[in-house]
Amino acid sequence: MKLYYAHSSLSPDKLNWQPLSEHLNNVGAIAASCAAHFSASEIAQVAGLLHDLGKYSAEFQARLEGNPARADHATAGAQQAVKRYGLIGKLIAYAIAGHHAGLANGIDDGEARSTLEVRLKLKPGEDIPSTNSIWESEITLPISIAMPQLKPQATQAGFQLAFFVRMIFSCLIDADRTDTQRYMQSLENKPFFKTAHPALDALRDKLDAHLSKMVLKAAPNELNVLRAHILGHSRKQAALPPGLFSMTVPTGGGKTLTSMAFALDHALQYGQRRVIYVIPFTSIIEQNARVFKEAFGDLSNGVIEHHSAFDREADLKLGKSNSKAHYSDKLRTAMESWDAPVIVTTAVQFFESLFADRPSQCRKLHNIANSVIVLDEAQTLPLKLLRPVMAAIDELARNYKCTIVLCTATQPALREDQGFFNGFQNVREIAPEPEKLFEQLKRTQVHAIGPQTDEQLVDCLRNHQQVLIIVNNRRHARSLYDAIKDEPGAYHLSTLMMAKHRSSVLDVVRQKLSSGEPCKLISTSLIEAGVDVDFPVLYRAEAGLDSIAQAAGRCNREGKRPLGESIVSVFQSDDWSAPPELAQLAGNMRMVMRNHACDVLAPEAMSLYFKHVYSGRGTELDAKNLLAMHNNHAPNLSFPFQNIAKAFSMIESHLQPVIVPLDRNAKGLVQSLRIAEKVGGIARQLQPYLVQVPKTGFEALRKAGAISVIASEKFGDQFWMLENMDLYTEDAGLSWENPTFIDAEKTVL
Repeated sequence: MKLYYAHSSLSPDKLNWQPLSEHLNNVGAIAASCAAHFSASEIAQVAGLLHDLGKYSAEFQARLEGNPARADHATAGAQQAVKRYGLIGKLIAYAIAGHHAGLANGIDDGEARSTLEVRLKLKPGEDIPSTNSIWESEITLPISIAMPQLKPQATQAGFQLAFFVRMIFSCLIDADRTDTQRYMQSLENKPFFKTAHPALDALRDKLDAHLSKMVLKAAPNELNVLRAHILGHSRKQAALPPGLFSMTVPTGGGKTLTSMAFALDHALQYGQRRVIYVIPFTSIIEQNARVFKEAFGDLSNGVIEHHSAFDREADLKLGKSNSKAHYSDKLRTAMESWDAPVIVTTAVQFFESLFADRPSQCRKLHNIANSVIVLDEAQTLPLKLLRPVMAAIDELARNYKCTIVLCTATQPALREDQGFFNGFQNVREIAPEPEKLFEQLKRTQVHAIGPQTDEQLVDCLRNHQQVLIIVNNRRHARSLYDAIKDEPGAYHLSTLMMAKHRSSVLDVVRQKLSSGEPCKLISTSLIEAGVDVDFPVLYRAEAGLDSIAQAAGRCNREGKRPLGESIVSVFQSDDWSAPPELAQLAGNMRMVMRNHACDVLAPEAMSLYFKHVYSGRGTELDAKNLLAMHNNHAPNLSFPFQNIAKAFSMIESHLQPVIVPLDRNAKGLVQSLRIAEKVGGIARQLQPYLVQVPKTGFEALRKAGAISVIASEKFGDQFWMLENMDLYTEDAGLSWENPTFIDAEKTVL
């Protein structure tokens, strides 16, 4: 009887080639275990058993023996799934057909061969290789299979089914890669083992010990007593059943460690597997990860950070063929699979993965099931994608055993009982009496001071010993800084500065603030993203009320000054027009300030603000019509997965990283890039030397010859470097003549 193989080695006798039946059965078993957390083991097992069915063909076996001709080995299994299991089989067919190239569109949209519809019609022996019927004796398929009992979303049936397909796809991808990796390591006589991560209860013990030390060191003042009360009350709420929660804690209340303590307690109470901490901005993700790693001490290997603009851009450009070049195998696998007890990631990475079609992005999805997910700064969810994002959050809680915590000081009004149409239901608050907390932790007074010219703002900077002015775009910040840069204590912050120099500025600013020396800082909104500074006086250009609240957290942060002396002045800037969406949010903010003069930062005022923001938006909250793209295709299960993935982009204008080789270390790393076989480690070391440049600025620099590509045969034009170093200064960052910016101060990748 002829033996069919899944994978080959260099051995001509085939003794260590992997039998195809072994691979299929292994992948089926692994996929089944992956899907157990959402009650779909049988369906995932079928996907695993059939995924490489086309390898039971003479053409594919010849390829293993050295014939370079390509042989479609995925379509046969997809066809067999539909033949045996009907409509459920069609859902499985998406995963099988796409386990290399990605989830395809369901129907022909002009790219005929790439769609599932066309592939299911291909004829064995003519369009695709014929499979030998021996497979029926080597793998055992169930006679029938059933869908798990999904709790329905009344208006989202199509969305639920497509979401389920991505989850099955994830199980198949992870299982296929895991078994293939095991086989490849066996060829090198290397034992296959997963990274030994600490258990959740061990991490909680470490966190408890860390929190106890913090209490012992803390002064017994009113603030620390209140923080302890918030922590203790919140941890008691962990006994509540899984589902949707909010944690509304004002700045200074200790929500980062409190939310992690709740998440660990809750996960252990209900047998959930991991904590996924989702952070909106790259500027604070490493900061929060450091907080967790410090808390977990020698068990900090249990925390995996999945972010990096550099690596993400590289993935987009290199494609699947060279994706292994980015990370060491272990790090790449950990980042792709999220198989760790604590994951710290960005909102972009998290939500774009939930709508993705690519195998590398989808591999981790099944590991989200049965987890606690903390959405930090939940108010930053993008308005244009708010409806599909909310549908994904609801589906994870509804059918995938997830607990989701909307964690923020500025809680968005997304509940149905707050008037949000088809909003979240049964959201439990974790913090004790948020309205009272905001009164107890009130640190500032907010006043609107109307239009201010740049000359008036410069006078404010000169007349205050210590002052922070936050504006809405980088050109404005640079213009104000240029006007006062000769003043003692003048500083500037912008994302056009390297992270290395932003950190240096903040270190100096904190020292000046502490010592009472002059400190006049002009910044873009990046400083609002969790940056720990404490100014006595603050001016903020008009923006959304949530941004005003975040800015206010940089004024009298420690509560050491009288309330009446800690003023946040909100101003209009007619010299610098805001983009339309920001202008609209500022209008909503003004409406609340006019009608809620007592305290515009209180939860009641914030809820009113978000109601104004959402009111009348209608289809704007799903600007790409993504839910309709899911639901309209439900009757025929013809989901356009590629179109959906392309349309779901949380960042409309992606930024291009440019390396600024300012010192010997950076120059040495650049030279290493030119000859490197793998770039993951080098790219990470270069991150402090990166400036993220909008497309328009990048093109201006490129056309002027101010940047150049780092020559590499392996990685093409992936890496760019600043050539004209006169365009970069440590105090102000990167600039060029007549710049046109796409404002993206809070862009995350």
